[in-house]
Amino acid sequence: MEILANTHIENYPYPTNEWVDKWLRLCDKYEIVPVEYGNWIDSHVLGDRDLTTEESYEMLARDIRLAHRLGFKVMRTKMPVISNELAPVKNWREIIKMALPLAEELDIKMCPEIHTPTNLKGQMVTDFVDFIKETGTKHFGLNIDFSVFRLKFGENEFRDPLYTPNAPEDIIPLLPYIYCCHAKFINMSDDFEETTIPYKEIIRILKEHDWDGYLLSEYEGADKYDFGYEVGQTLRKQHIMLKNEIGD
Repeated sequence: MEILANTHIENYPYPTNEWVDKWLRLCDKYEIVPVEYGNWIDSHVLGDRDLTTEESYEMLARDIRLAHRLGFKVMRTKMPVISNELAPVKNWREIIKMALPLAEELDIKMCPEIHTPTNLKGQMVTDFVDFIKETGTKHFGLNIDFSVFRLKFGENEFRDPLYTPNAPEDIIPLLPYIYCCHAKFINMSDDFEETTIPYKEIIRILKEHDWDGYLLSEYEGADKYDFGYEVGQTLRKQHIMLKNEIGD
C-alpha cells in the first residue's frame, strides 16, 4: 500500500504515539505491507522565497524518520518542478545527497515519480541515473508511473501536448534503479484488460528481467473520486489482470 503523508496521517507530520500504534496494529491485522510513503519536499512552501538546501533537507529528513517509523521502505519523494517537463528544483542533488546517510541508516529508498509527459530517455531521467551512478547509492531510485506508456485517450480527454508515449522497452535500462511502479489504470474491460496501457508487454519485460519491485495500483478513471462499488470492482478487475499476467 501507498499513502500520501500529508493527507492520510493524522496531525502530520507529528502523529501521536496512539495513532502510530493503531496504524501498525491495523497493518498487522489486515496483512498490509506498507510499501511507499508519498512525501513532498515543498521548497516553495513560504511563497516569498524558496527554502534553502538545508531547510529542504530538514523537511525530507523529517519524512524519512516518519516513513521508517510507520514501516515503509520506499518513499515517493516528490520535489517542486520548474518546467512543463516536470524537471525538479535545481538544487535537488544537494538536498538528496545530504539525506543519503540517514536514508542508508534507516534503509529507506527515495524515489521521485516519473510521470506523464516525461520521456524515459529524456534529460531528467538521465540526470537521476547519473546521480545514482556517481554516488553509488542504493537509497535513491525511480518510481515509474505507467502513464508514460499510455497509448489511448478519450475523445474529450486532456492529453498533454508534450506527451509522446514511451515504448515498454524503454524501461529496460532503468530497471536496476526502479524500486516500485505506479501501476496506473484508466479503463478496465469486462475481460480484464486495461485498454489504454500496454500491460502485457510491460509485465512481460519485467518478468523477463527478473524485476522484483512493487506494483502499486493507481486508478485514474473518470470516476476516480467516487469510492463506491463500481470503483472497487474496477480495482478488482485490475488485480485479476495482474494476476493473469504475472502468474504465481
